[in-house]
Amino acid sequence: MSRSHPQTIQLRSVGSQQTQAPLSPQLAVQNPSSHSWASLSRPPPWGLGCLLALQHILVLASLLCASHLLLLRSLPPGGLSYSPAHLLASSLFACGVSTTLQTWMGSRLPLVQAPSFEFLVPALVLTNRKLPLAIQQPGNCEHRARLRVGLASHLLHPCEGPGCHSLELRNTSLQEVSGAVVVSGLLQGMLGLLGAPGHLFLHCGPLVLAPSLVVAGLSAHREVALFCSGHWGLALLLILLMVVCSQHLGSCQLPPCPWRPASTSSTCTRIPAFRLLSVLVPVACVWIISALLGLSVIPLELSAPTEAPWFWLPHPTEWVWPLLTPRALAAGISMALATSISSLGCYALCGWLLHLPHPPPHACSRGLSLEGLGSVLAGLLGSPLGTASSFPNVGTVSLIQAGPQRVAHLVGLLCVGLGLSPRLAHLLTTIPLPVLGGVLGVTQAVVVSTGFSNFHLADIDSGRNVFIVGFSIFMALLLPRWLREAPVLLSTGWSPLDVLLHSLLAEHIFLAGLLGFLLENTIPGTRLERGLGQGLSSPFTAQEARMPQNSREKAAQEYELPLPLQNLCPCIPQPARCLCPLPEDPGNEEGGPAEPGETADLLPGFGEQYPRSSRERRSH
Repeated sequence: MSRSHPQTIQLRSVGSQQTQAPLSPQLAVQNPSSHSWASLSRPPPWGLGCLLALQHILVLASLLCASHLLLLRSLPPGGLSYSPAHLLASSLFACGVSTTLQTWMGSRLPLVQAPSFEFLVPALVLTNRKLPLAIQQPGNCEHRARLRVGLASHLLHPCEGPGCHSLELRNTSLQEVSGAVVVSGLLQGMLGLLGAPGHLFLHCGPLVLAPSLVVAGLSAHREVALFCSGHWGLALLLILLMVVCSQHLGSCQLPPCPWRPASTSSTCTRIPAFRLLSVLVPVACVWIISALLGLSVIPLELSAPTEAPWFWLPHPTEWVWPLLTPRALAAGISMALATSISSLGCYALCGWLLHLPHPPPHACSRGLSLEGLGSVLAGLLGSPLGTASSFPNVGTVSLIQAGPQRVAHLVGLLCVGLGLSPRLAHLLTTIPLPVLGGVLGVTQAVVVSTGFSNFHLADIDSGRNVFIVGFSIFMALLLPRWLREAPVLLSTGWSPLDVLLHSLLAEHIFLAGLLGFLLENTIPGTRLERGLGQGLSSPFTAQEARMPQNSREKAAQEYELPLPLQNLCPCIPQPARCLCPLPEDPGNEEGGPAEPGETADLLPGFGEQYPRSSRERRSH
């Protein structure tokens, strides 16, 4: 093995080396051993791209199995009219189509679409409200707890006869959840077409993005602990291997792994294999160990008593149509609001990791519209969960420090292929739950750390900022816990309103984003204090300020539509014109004039400098 920091390469989404944002020289001096992000003029080779795509499939499988397992455990006892393998296949098919559309004509970022936990919370609220009325009354908390434990441990079998007990109630619950997914997709698509979320994103600074990312990472700790508790030895072994491969051996290169990034290059560059495969290698090792020890047990809720077919074409009329009810409408509204905030956070995080400018409104609008289309497709196919940008997969990009767009395309194709074969899709359920929990634990931890790293863009010594950050994070974690532990269920007398309020108050990232946005834009503060620069009202101000103007313009082109679709922009109706990039305003190319009363917010080179950071003040 050899260590060679200068020859270590990184894979970015697309573009040339001129679009790379140079890191601050001060940061490079302070941390010379850090792995810098570099770009390649060409995509990775197909072999390496397939391995990286398989890595993202494993992360996607952890989300997919976790969400389906928790949802199936919450359903009433009884059978299913179809196999859980078909549920997984339909979800994978929708995720593949949504991922392909997202990377081709959506936000254009290498984002993998997956059934996020923002869909799971309203779905669980919707299914739990199916419990008998006597169980939902005050004073029956112990009875409710015993019932939920019984539901979680109940064995699910496809119904083999017309008299299967509770079959209609169970399938109706899934139909209603699928209806909520369709409603959420339609609403999210409409929000994207109107362009409102993209323009609101311009008013989200570091004090909105950072608490949302921290809460998004911390909100999955209960599910991670639940899956790891199956066998803590396997989970800890996986976490240990992932940490060693990604951090301790991150710059090590295997001698037989040479690769020329460009055909014109005469030198042989080696790939940091341990870091690039820091998910695939540990999962494969622990998976093999668990199989040898006989610890690979498929969860009962995901087991298929009969052999799933090798080939199956998903279509809406396979089972039954989604059930649209007022309760499903309420749950769908909650799903749409929470997933929109979550996806905007994923766009910001992915762009920040790839050193791109902040996502423009037209890219955010297209991304949300196509995510809504993916959720509509998932709901029509009978899937109880929609599609949204996946935080764990973005955390994987940060962990392996590679985000080629070709990999995202390969992930979409692999998901579509797995969706066409329920038997292959069912192989994902053979991964032990502690392994899935360990993968989620590490990737969610990376999301938390990237959220904390955004705090340095604002004045962290400001009392205003300290209050906004602390209040947003604490309340976003407190309210769902209070709602879960309350002795009396939230009741307004109208079931759809109960579902809507219960779902929104249980969504961690919705609460963090909403509270952070309201406090950030209502409490007075200077633009420098808020981490915003002149003409760059985004959490990427400090990064963009270090980029030359020509590099900034070339990097911004990463968000533009493909050339064949750009020619169709003049034909798009005016209400949907927000999906296309607007012409550049010459007056704002260099930041534009400062607003009255904000002369202290000038960028470096315009007469005044940024105040020294709190770390620099303490060092002096």
